[in-house]
Amino acid sequence: QVQLVESGGGLVQAGGSLRLSCAASGRTFSNYAMGWFRRAPGKEREIVASITRNGGSTYYTDSVKGRFTISRDNAKNTVYLQMNSLLPEDTARYYCASRLLLPITTGADYWGQGTQVTVSS
Repeated sequence: QVQLVESGGGLVQAGGSLRLSCAASGRTFSNYAMGWFRRAPGKEREIVASITRNGGSTYYTDSVKGRFTISRDNAKNTVYLQMNSLLPEDTARYYCASRLLLPITTGADYWGQGTQVTVSS
């Protein structure tokens, strides 16, 4: 089992920044690809960003490219999502996820409880 605990969400004005963190425990962190997903009210869950096991490759959904940055610190068993130039449409609950074998862009093996991000206009 892998336990994932997110932190860093909150209320911010449009144009502001937040940094989400996700602390992992339970298995070897560096064996897992990591990702951030979000679900806005009335919408389906979507992948926001992902990062490979060694951090060498990243993926971003089009709507956050140039504004969000995903990174990981395998020594600290933590993955981050730096969110800049936030927009009201970024308002959602953000979930950290991990996956061992299959592409994390299509789903995950483990999920955190999520952290709420609210962007006011």
